[in-house]
Amino acid sequence: MINTLYYGDNLEILRDRDHFPNECVDLIYLDPPFNSNRSYNVLFKDESGLESEAQITAFEDTWHWGYPAQQTYHELVTEAAPGVSTAIEALRDLIGANQMMAYLVMMAARLVELHRVLKPTGSLYLHCDPTASHYLKIILDTIFGGEQFQGEIVWRRTAAHVSSRRWPRLHDIILCFAKDIQQVSFNPPRVMPDDEWIEREYRHQDERGRYMVDNLTGAGTTEGPSGQPWRGIDPKQIGAGRHWRYTPDKLDELDADGRIYWPPRGTYPKLKQYLHETGGKAVGDIWTDIPVLGRTSSERLGYPTQKPLELLERIIEASSNPGDVVLDPFCGCGTAIAAAEKLGRHWIGIDITHLSVALQKYRLQDMFGLSPGTDYQVIGEPVSVDGARQLAEDDRFQFQFWALSLIQARPLGGEAGSKKGKRGKDRGIDGVITFTEGDSGKAKRVIVQVKSGKVKSGDIRDLVGTVDREKAAMGVFITLEHPTPDMITEAASAGYYESLGWNRDYPRIQILTIDELLDGKGVDMPQQVGTFKQAQRVKEESQARTLDMFADEDLE
Repeated sequence: MINTLYYGDNLEILRDRDHFPNECVDLIYLDPPFNSNRSYNVLFKDESGLESEAQITAFEDTWHWGYPAQQTYHELVTEAAPGVSTAIEALRDLIGANQMMAYLVMMAARLVELHRVLKPTGSLYLHCDPTASHYLKIILDTIFGGEQFQGEIVWRRTAAHVSSRRWPRLHDIILCFAKDIQQVSFNPPRVMPDDEWIEREYRHQDERGRYMVDNLTGAGTTEGPSGQPWRGIDPKQIGAGRHWRYTPDKLDELDADGRIYWPPRGTYPKLKQYLHETGGKAVGDIWTDIPVLGRTSSERLGYPTQKPLELLERIIEASSNPGDVVLDPFCGCGTAIAAAEKLGRHWIGIDITHLSVALQKYRLQDMFGLSPGTDYQVIGEPVSVDGARQLAEDDRFQFQFWALSLIQARPLGGEAGSKKGKRGKDRGIDGVITFTEGDSGKAKRVIVQVKSGKVKSGDIRDLVGTVDREKAAMGVFITLEHPTPDMITEAASAGYYESLGWNRDYPRIQILTIDELLDGKGVDMPQQVGTFKQAQRVKEESQARTLDMFADEDLE
C-alpha cells in the first residue's frame, strides 16, 4: 500500500475502480465543507430566482442547487439502490431545491461510494454540525442500515457565545457507522481520569489499590450453570430475569483471588474493578476534553476548518489498527492524514484544491520529513507542461495555486478551502515568499506573479513596478510559455538584491518557466522561512515506537 494524495473531485476518484476497488479501506473520516456561518433560513431558501443567484455569487464555496446537483439527484433517483433513491426523493419533497438539498444530494452520492470501498471490519466517521446532522443520519441509515449505527459523538468545540435569538452553538456532531457491526474493529478509548472522578467512582481501596464495584449478574435468564444459585444466592433474587455473569467455578476462582466484594450489610456480592487494571476512564459519546484550536495554538496552521490532531488520533486509535488504511476524502489541511502517519497507519487523502494538497505536502515534510514521489505519491497534479496547460485551461486559479506551490509561495486572494481566487487590493501580486535577512532577523518579501497565457516584456516591467511599490526585496515571474528575449533583457536590467546577512547577491527579478520548475529548478534566494506556518515536528523516537508495533507485519 502506497500512501497517496489525490487532487480532484472525490466522487470521480472514488468511482475509479483502479484507484478504489471494493472493500479496500479500513477507516473513513470525512469533514465535508459546509458553510455553517450561513443563516439556517438562507440554506432553505429556494434557489430558482435571480435573488438567490446573487446570494450564490457572494458565497462561491457553498453548495447550491444548480446543474451538477440536479444531475447527481437524477443519477441517485434512477440508478441508486431502491432505498437510497426513495430517501432522496422524499427529502427533496420535504426540503425543496435549495442549498441544503444540494449538500445532501452531493453527500449521498459520495457516501454510496464510501460504503462500497469500506471493508467489512471498517467504520465511517462523518463530521458535521447540527444544522444538517439529522438529514445526514437518514441518508447514512439508508446506505449503511440503521443497525450499523455505532454512535453519535458530540464534540464540544467552543465556549458559549451569547445570542439573543437562539441557544449558543457549542458542539459539532460526528456520526459513526460500521460496515458490519458484527465484524467491526473497535478499541474502546480510555483517558486518564482526574482526581475528583477517581475519588467519586473508586471509593474502595485494599492492598491491591483503588477499586469500584460492579454487578456480578447480567440481564436474561438461563437454565445453565450461570442461572443456578451460588453460595446460596439465586441470581433472580438480585433482579428478576438475571443470571450470573460467570459460571459458579469461575465465581469461586474470583472469590479465592479476592476479586469479589462482600458488603458488610446485605447478601449480594459485587465484582471488584481496580483502577490500575482498567486503563483509565472509558470515553463515551460526549467529548469535552479535546479543545478546539485557539488562535495562538502552536498546532494551528491557519486553515479555517482545521481540527485538533488529538481529535483525529482518538478516532483513528479507536477504529483502526497499525498498518490499516485510513481515507479522508475531504482532507483539507490534512489533519487526518497527519494523525494516521503519526499512529503508523497507511493513508489516502483527496482534495479538490491544489492549495490544500500543497498545504498537506508542507505539513508532511514539516512533521515527518516526508517528500512526495519518495515517501508517498501525488496523483492528479500536472507532471508535464501539457498537463499544466490543461489545468490552466480548466481552471486558471487552480493552475495559479499549483504553480505557486512549486516554489512554496503563499497565495494571495484565495483561501485554502476555496476552489476560486480573486485579486484583492494588492493588485499584481499572486503570491509571496518571505525570508529573514541573516542575523538581523528583518523580514523581507519576494513578490510572485503567475502567467498561464501569452507573455511580453511589459509583464516584467509591471513586476518591477510592483516590487518597487511594495518595497519587496525581489520578484519572481512564473510563466507557462517561454519568455521572449526582451523579457530576459528586462529582468537582467533590474539588477541584483544585495543580501548583507547572507553575503550574496541574488537576481532581483527572476523568470521561471513551468518546464524548469517541473525539472527541479527553484528560486535563487536566501533560505525562506515563515511563508507558511510550520507544523510541529513529530519526535522521531515517538514515531519509531508506533512503527515498531507493526514492523514485522506484511503491509502490502
